[in-house]
Amino acid sequence: MPLNRRTFLGRSAATSAGVALAGASASAAAAETRGHQGPSGRQKRYAFTVMGTTDLHGNVFNWDYFTDAEFDDAAHNDVGLAKISTLVDQVRAEKGRRNTLLIDAGDTIQGTQLSYYYAKVDPITGSGGPVHPMARAMNAIGYDAAALGNHEFNYGIPVLRKFEEQCDFPLLGANALDAKTLRPAFAPYWMTRLRTPFGRDVKVAVLGLTNPGIAIWDKANVQGKMTFPGLEEQAAKWVPRLRSMGADVVIVSAHSGTSGTSSYGDQVPYVENAAALVAEKVAGIDAILVGHAHVEIPESRVVNKETGREVVLSEPLKWGQRLTLFDIEVAWERGRWQVASVSAKVLNSNAVEEDPRIVRLLDAEHKKVVGYVNQVIGSCSAAMTAAEAPYKDAPIIDFINHVQSETVKAALAGTAYADLPVLSQASCFSRTAAIPAGEVTIRQVAGLYPFENTLEARVLTGAQLKEYLEFSARYYVQTPAGGDVDPAKLTNASGTPDYNYDAVGGLTYEIDIAKAPGSRIVGLSFDGKPIDEKAQFVLAVNNYRASGGGNFPHVASAKQVWANSEEIRNTIIAWVQAKGTIDVSRFGSVDWKLTREGVRPPHS
Repeated sequence: MPLNRRTFLGRSAATSAGVALAGASASAAAAETRGHQGPSGRQKRYAFTVMGTTDLHGNVFNWDYFTDAEFDDAAHNDVGLAKISTLVDQVRAEKGRRNTLLIDAGDTIQGTQLSYYYAKVDPITGSGGPVHPMARAMNAIGYDAAALGNHEFNYGIPVLRKFEEQCDFPLLGANALDAKTLRPAFAPYWMTRLRTPFGRDVKVAVLGLTNPGIAIWDKANVQGKMTFPGLEEQAAKWVPRLRSMGADVVIVSAHSGTSGTSSYGDQVPYVENAAALVAEKVAGIDAILVGHAHVEIPESRVVNKETGREVVLSEPLKWGQRLTLFDIEVAWERGRWQVASVSAKVLNSNAVEEDPRIVRLLDAEHKKVVGYVNQVIGSCSAAMTAAEAPYKDAPIIDFINHVQSETVKAALAGTAYADLPVLSQASCFSRTAAIPAGEVTIRQVAGLYPFENTLEARVLTGAQLKEYLEFSARYYVQTPAGGDVDPAKLTNASGTPDYNYDAVGGLTYEIDIAKAPGSRIVGLSFDGKPIDEKAQFVLAVNNYRASGGGNFPHVASAKQVWANSEEIRNTIIAWVQAKGTIDVSRFGSVDWKLTREGVRPPHS
């Protein structure tokens, strides 16, 4: 049986699933094994492939539950494990099943309404509850191991533990430690043997590393229960151990990007996107499957400073859009297997059809969730869309701020903070989000907020709010006055994602994009008057931002006066159900706009 949390402390990882391969007959193993002699006719060589996915985010099918249609984007990418399964089968057929491994780098059980449904609506933790669709699909495909992602903790540790129990493969997290004992809370690694034609098995170890930001982003779920030290620190501890246990090849599956940056500033002393730093500083690693950053890196090579050897990194695109292949060749030298070469590439899942086996396996769950998200819960007085929300004050973002402000005002009634003005922040999470005029369904409202963020309230001063807005306005590319503006080239400066641009409802202001970042907010007003820098305001803010996500100034250290554990998405859904009608005239107003030296740009 695979190494898992329950067996890790009791026995050596060398007795994990791969050991079973040694019991196969020599003839069967030879028929499915690749090996060859070197140019001298004497050197033994063996090649195998490690396949990898990451940031699957609850995608089993090539389906968008928010649009109720097949997934599509401008690049015509496809998503989902059903597509990945077809690619995996093709690789196994080409390479030989016993010459392949399949791993994942985290963020598995959050992101779609399918995964939400089985965490919250019909939870896997219920008495006699269902098996999570991601566990069923990944078990059927035959995953060998998966690293923990930060979003694994969004629904709380009980849901994660139940998911872990339902998986036929271990969830790895060498830097996810029990807060009291500081021992691994999950299996740190998985080790297996690959049989070669030469009577000498290759021992392959997979070390799992997750993101230190969990301590911030999911503080409510993990504080006092688990702690998350840095990736470099834990890799430096475990890689030598794996080598001493006889690992010939060490693969790291890291839910951490390559940029070396952190979105949470100095709130925790560990780097968020540390994969390249691990490759550079920790000796003994052959390849790293990268996750978390949602970017495509077919192959990247980092030179380890201690050994001078190259470490190969690869990050397949999110949601099952790509499958990474690490092709590894080992040679028998000086009485052991030595890594001779490593290369990486990605396969595009849009080149294949969904695996009908996976479709049949989870068709009932899929149909159940489609029915759920298409329930009508109210109506809307006018159509709203997020298409222009990144560069215009759009009613659809005003709506989020309106609901959040009302929710916080009601929560603070009768408290010492009841008389403070309540403002709200919101971001454009999806440019395709839309609410139609007329009947409104769960999926349309849920599409405004695809993340499981919760709501809280923090107290900031007028001066702090201005700095907050200045930081947010870095999102725009500095654009000189005069001439037209192409909206497609106006946003996402320095790679800032849409979800790290906040519009603050309840204030009036202009953003002068002709000016340098840090000096763009003009005419900041509250209630028709210039904002009082010393005045106090309550900001309704999501827990990601309040916990330091995006590294916005002041909010993470600001006094928290209220918080709850209800997802904002559900708060909005409940608001619509209670009111019955979304009256756009109540909140749809232009309170901020872009200017260039005081003049509003054309097309903005």
